[in-house]
Amino acid sequence: MTPSGSEVWLVVGLGNPGPTYAGHRHNVGYLVADELAKRLGSGFRAHKAARAEVVEGRLGAPGTPGPRVVLGRARGHMNESGGAVKALATFYKVPPERIVLIHDELDIPFDTMRVKLGGGDNGHNGLRSTRSSLGTGDFYRVRVGIGRPPGRQDAAEFVLSNYSAAERKVLPFSVDRAADAVESLITEGLERTQQQFNS
Repeated sequence: MTPSGSEVWLVVGLGNPGPTYAGHRHNVGYLVADELAKRLGSGFRAHKAARAEVVEGRLGAPGTPGPRVVLGRARGHMNESGGAVKALATFYKVPPERIVLIHDELDIPFDTMRVKLGGGDNGHNGLRSTRSSLGTGDFYRVRVGIGRPPGRQDAAEFVLSNYSAAERKVLPFSVDRAADAVESLITEGLERTQQQFNS
């Protein structure tokens, strides 16, 4: 099923606000949202009805107006993301099946990703909060791999640590590819996007 151009999509990058968290692995959703905002040619602004920042526009090839997209970043912490997602979905009248969450994923190696619809929260606080607020897990996820912590490092500590120097060299390409996957999902549908991006 290819999405139609008249529908509004809500795309939310998960992360924690503020400079302290900016370079953390847990914030890769924010990085992808920033890249998408660049493609929409606009900066984030505070939303009047949600604790979030948004950019509105159309994604797709130049000269071909793609579907309307509301791109969001919650302004609260990761474990409170659901409130902002729900408020934006309500405000823009977007059903769960047109919501895309971009988030970090421990169970996928760094520099790979998976796109899927529905599923559990896998211990991810942002997903858990969103499932709880929406009352369903039936939304799309662009899961950006960060890999497992080395040795005996605690997973919670690992996600709230900065990328390594070697990873930081590759990260812009991973972010760019995840942004491509979001665009593909919205314009081409799930099946074609999975074929192309689920590495």
